[in-house]
Formats: sequence, C-alpha cells, structure tokens
Amino acid sequence: MLDKVLIANRGEIALRILRACKELGIKTVAVHSKADRELMHVRLADEAVCIGPAPSAQSYLNIPALISAAEVTDSSAIHPGYGFLSENANFAEQVERSGFVFIGPRAETIRLMGDKVSAIEAMKKAGVPTVPGSDGPLGDDEGDNITTARRIGYPVIIKAAAGGGGRGMRVVHTEGHLLSAINVTRTEAHSAFGDGTVYMEKFLERPRHVEVQVLADGQGNAIHLYDRDCSLQRRHQKVLEEAPAPGIDPEARAKVLEACREACIEIDYRGAGTFEFLYEDGQFFFIEMNTRVQVEHPVTEMVTGIDIVREQLRIASGLPLSIRQEDVKLNGHAFECRINAEDPRTFMPSPGKVTLYHPPGGLGVRMDSHIYTGYTVPPHYDSLIGKLITWGDSREIALTRMRNGLDELLVEGIKTNTDLHKDLVRDANFQQGGVNIHYLEKKLGS
Repeated sequence: MLDKVLIANRGEIALRILRACKELGIKTVAVHSKADRELMHVRLADEAVCIGPAPSAQSYLNIPALISAAEVTDSSAIHPGYGFLSENANFAEQVERSGFVFIGPRAETIRLMGDKVSAIEAMKKAGVPTVPGSDGPLGDDEGDNITTARRIGYPVIIKAAAGGGGRGMRVVHTEGHLLSAINVTRTEAHSAFGDGTVYMEKFLERPRHVEVQVLADGQGNAIHLYDRDCSLQRRHQKVLEEAPAPGIDPEARAKVLEACREACIEIDYRGAGTFEFLYEDGQFFFIEMNTRVQVEHPVTEMVTGIDIVREQLRIASGLPLSIRQEDVKLNGHAFECRINAEDPRTFMPSPGKVTLYHPPGGLGVRMDSHIYTGYTVPPHYDSLIGKLITWGDSREIALTRMRNGLDELLVEGIKTNTDLHKDLVRDANFQQGGVNIHYLEKKLGS
C-alpha cells in the first residue's frame, strides 16, 4: 500500500480523498494556495504545504510547485482529484518521471482519450457504439467536408478534438452555414486549446446524457459499476445526477456495459474512468471518456457499495482489483445535487463568509462538503461547495429523501443554488424520469 499521498486539489474532493487515505492508513499531504489555508482537509492532513498565491495558474496548476511539494514531504504518490491537472498527460508524465506514482491512468492513455478523434477511433476498434461522424479530423478540402456532412445528415455538430466542458463546438442545421462554422470552430479551438483540429458528428436533437463508471487495474482486470444519468445540465455543466439511469432499454444497457468493460482491457486502462454517452431512441453513442474520478461518483458508490476512491488508491499501489464483475450488484437508487455558491436565478458566483452551516441527515443521506460555519468561500475557484446525495431502495424513496434533505440544508451568509434544486426535484417531468439534456435550459428559458 502507498505510504504517503499528496492531494493535488482542493475543496470537497480533497477532503473525500483524505478520508479514503485515512481508512487505508495512508499518510496525507495537503497542498493549498494562500487563499485556502482554512480548508477542512488542510486542517486534517498529516502535513500541509502552501504552493502559491490564490490564482490557480500559480498554485493548483503549477506543476513544478506540486512536484516540489511531493519531494520535500517524501510523498510516494499524487492524487489529482478532478478538474485542474487531473486529465493533463504532461502532469502525469512528469509525476512518474520524478519518481512518484500518479493516481490515475498512464500518460499515454490520457492522451489517447483526451483527443476526441483518437478516442472515438479507439472506441470503434474496441466495439463501443459511437455517433456517426467524419471518422477523423476534417481536412481543408471544402468539397470533401460538404460530402461528409451530406453522408452524416443534418443537423451536424463541429467539435474541437481537444475540446471539453462544452467549449469548442458548433451546431450546423443547413449546408449554407457549414463551411463558416468549421472555420470559426477551428479558430476558436486553436485559441482556447492550442489545437485547431476539428471533427464532425451527427447532432442528436433530444438525447439523454448517460455515462458508465469503470474501474481497471492495468493488469488485465476491469469491471463496470453500471450507469448514471446526468442529463440535467446548464451550459453543458451537470447540475443533478442519478444512478442508475431510469428507463434504459435493458438489452442496450447490457451491451454497452460489457463493451465499456472490454474497452478498458483493450486500451490497458488503469484506475477509475467514465465513458460518456448520448442515449436516444434506445441507442448509445459514445462521446468521450473522462480519465479521472467524476464529481458525481457518489451516486454510483451508493447503489453499488463500492468505494471508488479507495479502489483508485489500491490500484495505484499495484494491487489487482478487489472486486470481480459478478460481485457488483445494483441496490436501490441514488441522486446527487451539486450545491454551488451562486445566485439560483442569475447563476452569478456568491463568495463570502458562511455564517451558518447545517447539513441534512437521516437514513440514506450523505453530504460531501468542505464548508463549515465561519469558513470563507474564496472568489478564485469553482463555485461548488458541496454535494447532497440521497439513497433509497426505490427511485421514489431516494427522491423523497432528496426533497427532505434540501429542505433541511442550511447555508447562510452566501447565496446557494438550493432553491433551484428544490424546484427540480419537484418537477413533474423529472419525477417521471428520462428528461433530455436540453430540458433544464428550456425550463430556465436560457
């Protein structure tokens, strides 16, 4: 087992990693910016190192500072969490070259799956269903690009190969707008990601966002932990998730779960990962793979009883998976509401001092949060301050517990999006299950 882990992140995920380390008897090092001295995991870690000023470019994205912190504390491994450098192949490579274990996939795997074009090619080879598309990057021949769009059928979507987070994509409904859309997306992609490569896919008009959680040990063993529905999104950012995804065709589900498991073996995957799909009319279409732990991993933990972060740490220690596929059983249903420090109507961030914090409780209720009464939410980072997760032996019970939990949650001194979640969990269409990825934005009128 690893001896000491440096947690290269902040907030609730840093605290989540610390808890898993403590359960396994692993010592912890918390790195923090000058703005994050009062974070809960910094208080609880065995050691803490300040790695720079508040701006993330000078702290949490500062690779030399992170590696230096690992060196001076004699850490054996670095856990990147999610966001920041978690899917940065260069970081993973430098960590390993410096003699530390990167708790995640190998650098070459991150590169393979981080480039949308190569990821789609790899998934096709592995038998994972993909969206009809250009089967590679678009060239400069305008005639070829027009022919490709006609073959796929309008509407199509132009995507940046290095894109992510909803950036670097443009929907085209008619041939007259195709060439200009390709050129604009190329320019934006080069500016945002340093790579102007774009590709084309069929644009699905009313899909759901369904993803498959996997674990693999890089030793030929891989399992899936079933699926999650993450269709409630605003500007391509997830708001509320649930597991398992409701109303999925059983045969299609079984096929895609097994395909994801086999794909992990095919690409020699190591660690936790998520295959993201669009699901429409009983069909799955692969869109990308996240080579890290997800924000919404708790809903999967609640319905499978498997600690995903614990497994990450075991795998990084060189141990084989402790679970076989036949051991993974679904039990009940779970929801997660992302609680953000933001105005529930304008969505403007709301940093400031938390004057009162009271988390909800009760059977089947879990609150993953780093805040406490007296904590000051800094203005420099993502507005996520916690995740309220509820479980029940049926979807209805889990949803009832979520409604009750949201009513119990108290956060004063700053604004939060709790009222938005209270509305969503009482929405008649959401209660029925199976809303598509456009539902929330239409509901909000944005």
